[in-house]
This record gives sequence, structure tokens and C-alpha cells, in this order.
Amino acid sequence: MILHISIDAHNPLQVATALAEVLNGKVYKFFTPGSYLVMPFDKHGTHIVVFKEGDVWVPGTDAESAQVLHAEPIKLVANHAAISVPTTQEQIEQIGQRQGWRVLTRKQGDGVPFSAIEFWVENRILFEFLPSEFVPQYLQTMQSEMIEKILGQPIQLMPA
Repeated sequence: MILHISIDAHNPLQVATALAEVLNGKVYKFFTPGSYLVMPFDKHGTHIVVFKEGDVWVPGTDAESAQVLHAEPIKLVANHAAISVPTTQEQIEQIGQRQGWRVLTRKQGDGVPFSAIEFWVENRILFEFLPSEFVPQYLQTMQSEMIEKILGQPIQLMPA
């Protein structure tokens, strides 16, 4: 289970505020200046950290923990997250439209294995939001027999 993720944004407070609205959460200042924490206070402790554009995690040295440094920002990223949310499809679409961000509702069977709402934060970071009525379909799709039907047999791992 993924409990938290971090992203960067051109306007971290605006992004954190929009995500908090989708998640029915609250926004707090985070430890790194100019970054914010979005907390929906669900039973899993889920949260999203929104850093300034270009802030990245880097490994520490020896026994030192990871730290955040500023790097050259990039336009698009490979990482994304699917998150079940307490808001409706209509609310999510309204929030995205108000921000000027791409929002697309995909329906199962239209070339995708499950229904989800593509919510493109700042038109560069993909979140797949699943309102409560989308979640059972997602969970059914993520069972081993369905995944094998979609992707084939798992790769047989060899000990290193």
C-alpha cells in the first residue's frame, strides 16, 4: 500500500490546495521551505508532499538520511499515482477545469482496464483519481487472474 508520495510543482501552494480539495484534506507548510503537505486524514495516513518545481530527493551519505536538493526542473515525469478519493467525478472535473488543467474521465473498455479520472496537475503530473463508485472495478481488475489475462504470466525471477 502506498501511504504517501511527493511531487514538485511550479506553484506548490496552488497545487496543494487543489489536491486538498479533491481529497477533502488540509494543507500544511512542510519542512522544506516553499513546500506543502496535503493531509486527508484517512485511516491509512495517506498524504502528498508538494515541493517547489525542481526540488528532488537525493540519497544521504553513509548513515545520513535522504535530503531534498534543488535541481533543474523537468517538464514531464514518469511517476503517477492512482488514488481513491471521497469526491465525485463532477467535483473533480470542476476543480481541474477551474485550475486550467486537463481532466479526462476514462471508462473501462475504452482501451483501459478500469475507469479512472485523469487529473493532470499543472498539465504535467498525472493523478488517476477514483471516486468511490470506481474503486470496486479497480480492485477487481487488480486481482492476479485479471492481471494475467491483461499482461500474461509473471516473469520468473532468478536469485541474484
